Parts: sequence; structure tokens; C-alpha cells
Amino acid sequence: MPRHEFRPGRAVTGLVMLALAAGYAADAAGAWDAPPQFFIALFGGGLWTAAWVTLIGYRIRRRRAAKSASSESDGAPPSSSGSHAMR
Repeated sequence: MPRHEFRPGRAVTGLVMLALAAGYAADAAGAWDAPPQFFIALFGGGLWTAAWVTLIGYRIRRRRAAKSASSESDGAPPSSSGSHAMR
């Protein structure tokens, strides 16, 4: 059983940051002469992609949770659980 849910948006963000770090390291070592616009485009495009992947993952998780909650109808409704005083 996994300890936590897989978050693909965070994985995409991490890969983009690793690519930026590798690009800056190659540029600093003189192995690659990259224009600054490349790094700006990679950063913006990577964050945009990560945002979309996060949104899609969130919608998929919500849909799965709603589908499993609708199939389980044996629990008591929240209003009768005793946590709120009813008048």
C-alpha cells in the first residue's frame, strides 16, 4: 500500500526544475551556450504543463472518490453522527 497518492503535477515540476538545473550547469561549464530565452520558455512552459497535469489529476481523483462514495450507501448520514446538536 503506498504511503501517499501519486501527484503527477509535482513530478512534472520536479523534472522541469531538474532540466533547468542541468541546462544552467551545462551553460556554466561551457559545454553549451544556451540563450536566456530558452530557460525562460522552459520554466514557463514547464509550469504551465504541470498546472494542467495537476488539474487533470485532481479531476480524476474527485471523480473516483465520488464514484466510490456513491456506491457505498451503508454509512450513517453526517447529520445523525452526533457531532452537531440538532434542535
